[in-house]
Amino acid sequence: MEHPVKANFWALSPLFIFLGVYLITSLIVNDFYKVPITVAFVISSVVAILMTRREKLSDRIARFSGGASDKNIMLMIWIFILAGAFAQSAKAMGAIEATVNLALHILPDNLLLAGIFIAACFISLAVGTSVGTIVALTPVAVGIAEKTGVELPFMVAIVVGGAFFGDNLSFISDTTIAATKTQGCRMKDKFKVNSMIVVPAAVLVLLFYIIEGVQVQTPAQIAEIEWVKVIPYIAVLGTALAGINVMLVLLLGIGITGLIGLCTSGFDLFGYFGAMGTGITGMGELIVITLLAGGMLEMIRYNGGIAYIIERLTRHVSSKRFAELSIAGLVCLANLCTANNTIAIITTGPIARNIAERFHIDRRKSASILDTFSCFIQGIIPYGAQMLIAAELADLSPLAIIRYLYYPVLIGIFGLLAIAFRYPRHYS
Repeated sequence: MEHPVKANFWALSPLFIFLGVYLITSLIVNDFYKVPITVAFVISSVVAILMTRREKLSDRIARFSGGASDKNIMLMIWIFILAGAFAQSAKAMGAIEATVNLALHILPDNLLLAGIFIAACFISLAVGTSVGTIVALTPVAVGIAEKTGVELPFMVAIVVGGAFFGDNLSFISDTTIAATKTQGCRMKDKFKVNSMIVVPAAVLVLLFYIIEGVQVQTPAQIAEIEWVKVIPYIAVLGTALAGINVMLVLLLGIGITGLIGLCTSGFDLFGYFGAMGTGITGMGELIVITLLAGGMLEMIRYNGGIAYIIERLTRHVSSKRFAELSIAGLVCLANLCTANNTIAIITTGPIARNIAERFHIDRRKSASILDTFSCFIQGIIPYGAQMLIAAELADLSPLAIIRYLYYPVLIGIFGLLAIAFRYPRHYS
């Protein structure tokens, strides 16, 4: 039987060590590739296991392994494996090249960046998952960056930012469901309040991409579109928009890619298998990182790190505005410790509802605060699933992408302004 979790500040040490070894060291030496993220996680994971006092070493390792094999962690890993197989086989067959040529033909030069952002916003809003949106659009964004000379981290960040628009607002997003259920309000009401806070941020970012797009120039000669090779991406986006499970979507994409590749001589059977194998093994580092993060964050929870955050942030709440700030701080810190915005909302939702009831905060506003700030943190941490898979697909360091993530940062700023200025007034 598990002991009651007691609040403990030192339980957060592994997280601080990880951020120090990976983030701060990389910023000091100004080289995002100097410290491998896997090494940073190994060091912080070892600390997390050693500092757990109440159990034998074998039991601590078992607990760490239990966190690593959590059902949410394993689900992410299966998605990573299928995403790797689809991305590499689609590249080998020529689907990515064909889709990039289609985008270059359709979108004017000056609207290319804005078009990618709108596409990411629309797809994520329709499918309710940022991970699925990133898997679908990142390879296309990489191809466009190569052909236009746009900085690769900047282009990938456009996709990641747009993906969080839908993650935050979609009716079928896990975060929306968790936020509304824990706060006891209707989804359409939460959507109305939430959109009033974050849509201005999206419009501001969109205007920036339109202005930046003036400098973008597509190649003078664009290859003809091979329409048959675009079918895998159309199928993936279409089935995703239809609300089909992301794993089934990726399996369908892999199957269609293989069929078209074999029929058009894009590859032979062994070339198809080889491409899938390369894509899966290419996800190896990402899978290791995900397992280590899951284990480390479970040890932080077990040792009382999350309990400490909840206790400290709710101790001195004395006004309505401070109550809203405490809800925002609560979900932000929980998200830092779980690297999963849905889990962070589920963990802190009941406490947030209690605070909202005590200080007469509108439930629609508290649900919006939970969702907005969880997406803000999830969008800027280098060890979140979205950032890791985008970095893996683009062969980049997560930190190289973070510096261009304007939309997630802006929703955090607009969220704070909404609290400070009691906006929207009718719900405050």
